[in-house]
Amino acid sequence: MISSCFAGNTRGRRITMPSVSLPLNNFSKIFVFGFAVCLAAGCAPAEKPAATHAADNPFTEAGERAAATLNADEIIKHVKVLGSDEFEGRGPASRGDRLTQAYLIEELATAGYTPAGVNGTWLQPFDIVAIDSVAPGAWTFARADQQQDFTHREEYVAVSGVQADTARLENAEVVFVGYGIQAPEYDWDDFKGGDLTGKVLLMLNNDPEWDPELFAGDRRLYYGRWDYKFESAALQGAAGAIIIHTTASAGYPWQVVETGWTGEQFELPAAEKPRSQVEAWMTEEAAGKLVAMAGEDLPAMITAARSRDFEPVPLGVTTSLILNNTITGKETANVLGILPGSDPELAGEVVVLTAHHDHLGIGEPDETGDRIYNGAEDNGIGMGIVLAIANAYASMPVAPRRSMLMLFVAAEEQGLLGSRFYADNPTFPAGRIAANMNYDGGNIWGRTRDITFIGYGKSTLDSVVDLVAARQGRIVKPDQFPDRGYYYRSDQISFAKIGVPATYFDEGMDFIGRPADWGRQQIEEYEAVRYHQPSDEYDDSWNLEGAVEDVRLGFWVGLMIANADEMPAWTAGDEFEAARKAALEARME
Repeated sequence: MISSCFAGNTRGRRITMPSVSLPLNNFSKIFVFGFAVCLAAGCAPAEKPAATHAADNPFTEAGERAAATLNADEIIKHVKVLGSDEFEGRGPASRGDRLTQAYLIEELATAGYTPAGVNGTWLQPFDIVAIDSVAPGAWTFARADQQQDFTHREEYVAVSGVQADTARLENAEVVFVGYGIQAPEYDWDDFKGGDLTGKVLLMLNNDPEWDPELFAGDRRLYYGRWDYKFESAALQGAAGAIIIHTTASAGYPWQVVETGWTGEQFELPAAEKPRSQVEAWMTEEAAGKLVAMAGEDLPAMITAARSRDFEPVPLGVTTSLILNNTITGKETANVLGILPGSDPELAGEVVVLTAHHDHLGIGEPDETGDRIYNGAEDNGIGMGIVLAIANAYASMPVAPRRSMLMLFVAAEEQGLLGSRFYADNPTFPAGRIAANMNYDGGNIWGRTRDITFIGYGKSTLDSVVDLVAARQGRIVKPDQFPDRGYYYRSDQISFAKIGVPATYFDEGMDFIGRPADWGRQQIEEYEAVRYHQPSDEYDDSWNLEGAVEDVRLGFWVGLMIANADEMPAWTAGDEFEAARKAALEARME
């Protein structure tokens, strides 16, 4: 019941509470009637849905006072704790994970939020499976009288695709399958109906990016994601899959693959879907040597793959591999706190702010001997931002009209597991989630004239963000690294898949007082040196002036969504529009 979920101590905060009692899955007639009237009045999305309307003057004095509480110190104090060595890198199901959950609960309770997890708690626990695969020091490939060995970590990484004691390839032939994509809507099929059962598929990263009329041009789609590649290979019955890594196609250097795909890997318990035995990555140089065993040239093969007429290329190269796995069942949890809405007719709908609370834990040491992957930027600052915004909303004398759900999801680094679990088991049905705003990282380099809105052009959230940014004297830009597919790489995608308009804000790149390319240089230096490394630690050199502007923008956007008469909508024809329509229809049943 929403009323029982909302009950709790507000610790002196002056918050107007709604007088409603609604089962989460059995909505009252007022919501059904109001939605039906909206549809009859023509509120359904048109070619381009109407903008999300807020009050005549959304920038109220109370909002201004709340926004003013958002400052650098309010964010940094959380980063210093959550990114400290004491929290041991916040690995899933670890001591650091439990410390993180306890910290978030304490901060939400102090702010005046109430538990929004299961059975009246702050948590939504879920099971995960830890798979620790032992890969051989050398992976051998053979063709006729040739043999080529590739060194683990330096040239390849491989993990088990199955939750079993061993994952095995036995004399499996390697077949080059281009991008490994089947996309009928783009008239693209890299497999051409060939029988690939039991093969090892060698495939390119990314999706066809050279033609703006083909796929989405340089904007990466889900087809370009590594998780799609492995899913696609499994659907073909392949025994294994190898993705060829390049920094340009992945958006990060090989060292990120090396650290992320060695040691314990976490998954949700096995579902009834196809899986290949082995999922692997290989450096571009190593892949070149592999195809050369068949007399092929990798650049020429890549050129051939850039065509709808491409057909799979059997290499006549075979390989065997055994991964010995240690399988352990563990538990982690999402952390949820809610601020009840003040409008009885809208309090049963929520605006969800998310930040993942995990990182990589304790792993291989770097050159200094440091083994703790602190994750200060990824995602200590994201948690600090959401906690700061949560406090700002709770400080207002009258709460936003819709309820505000602060959701800190677990195990993002392992494949968005926490947000995927929440999407499959939402505490609010998708049709009652107005929007999701996700925070994954933040600006640590100073003020910018712009802000990056990942997901710009996909929904009516655009107009709200444009309005707030203009008031700050800034401009909104879409993803400034479109080839990296950021929209599909963090927790907002789990909400989008169930139809919820979802986005996240990233730092701008037009830094005030800096050369034109300075911002891009900082981001690329971070990704090359500190991303997913022990060196991702808080540093006193961080300049959060720009982050504060970004956070205040997010505060206003969330408030305007919460106070609007209508929920946001996807742009007509968007890939997630159909899921939204289904979610809205389900709330009327």
